[in-house]
Amino acid sequence: MALDDSFSGFTPYQPQPDEEYMSEGQKAHFRDILLSWKRELMAGSQRTVTHMQDEPLNLPDPNDRASQEEEFSLELRARDRERKLLRKIDKAMQRLANDEYGYCESCGVEIGLRRLEARPTAELCIECKQVEEIKEKSHAA
Repeated sequence: MALDDSFSGFTPYQPQPDEEYMSEGQKAHFRDILLSWKRELMAGSQRTVTHMQDEPLNLPDPNDRASQEEEFSLELRARDRERKLLRKIDKAMQRLANDEYGYCESCGVEIGLRRLEARPTAELCIECKQVEEIKEKSHAA
């Protein structure tokens, strides 16, 4: 998997005209996405461990050693980001189990299927997320 927050291999959900928001079918759809994403991240983590174990640790050339250390550093930073993402995925799975998934944690409105497909760990609707980002920018300035 790439070193970003993306996931792959799902078909967008097509709700029925009279289907309620966060129906059992929708919950199953997002559960599948989250579990698949989690498996991809964990497989990437295992590949990193294997790669780091298989590489020689004491290269004689200082330039080769420095390059290897930089490569390991980048991999470990990526895995740290993914570890944090795994926590968000687990939190989303818990919200699914509690029938809280898909609703904004700030205002309670529906987050929306397309936003959740773009960001399955989303906890806020677009409007609340924008307000949060404006507040963060004003605090950073």
